[in-house]
Amino acid sequence: MFKRIQFYRSHLLIILLLTILPVTQLSAEEIDLNEILSNTSMGNYRGYAEFKMAHYGNAHTIWQALAERGNAEANFNLGILYEDGLGVRQNLAQALRYYETAAIGGSFKAQYRLGLLYFVGEIVPLDKVKAKRWLTEAAAGGDRDSIEMLAILSGTRSSKRDREFLRAETAHASADYTQAAEIWQRLADNNDIISRTRLAWLYEKGQGVKRNLKRAAELFRQSAMEGDADAQYALAVMLQTGKGQPKDLVESEVWLQRAADLGHRGASLALANTTKK
Repeated sequence: MFKRIQFYRSHLLIILLLTILPVTQLSAEEIDLNEILSNTSMGNYRGYAEFKMAHYGNAHTIWQALAERGNAEANFNLGILYEDGLGVRQNLAQALRYYETAAIGGSFKAQYRLGLLYFVGEIVPLDKVKAKRWLTEAAAGGDRDSIEMLAILSGTRSSKRDREFLRAETAHASADYTQAAEIWQRLADNNDIISRTRLAWLYEKGQGVKRNLKRAAELFRQSAMEGDADAQYALAVMLQTGKGQPKDLVESEVWLQRAADLGHRGASLALANTTKK
């Protein structure tokens, strides 16, 4: 009975959080950084929601505050903003610094990103040793993407799909988004779940394809239903913000819970922090 009460309380707290997120861009002064810093996991979630709504200035303000407190995922997210020039002037050197700080802090996503960047040698000098080191570190922590990439690079996995996926990943790391989109589309057409999620991110940001949030949401939903935790988390935020999908706070919480059940860090931390209140 206690667990049931705790579940409903968690559910209501998440719904409350989702209802108070703004749908318009705020000024830096209007963002309550004290509240965000008091709960860094929910702060990252808030930043991700702002990012989904293309409120890149808000996302930057939130993640910058968290990064200054040493939050690894916030540093990684800032790296994305600076690499892609979203809400800030594009600065690849700054992006790299954020990625390195995040990777040292334990962010699997940053470790994977650095591994790819060193493997490709575009933003940073080519360094296969560093590439393997970062991918291995993330894989040791259980990161799915890094485990798969190491298997492909070592030749343990060498199917046509694996070779195509590697081409798409390296194209994306080289900022050749059109080629990445074309390859991920072909793989997604063959029901490759991870490629479909990657393609959704391109539609979300308008990289290599025309920005189309409705299409991004459709792709996220397809992958989410196939059990991809990244897609489930992304879909949860889209349902929360009403971008690309009709707003549905109850369904949003369901997908957040499913992502957490599959071990998604962001979803797990968001849910864990609501139960502490």
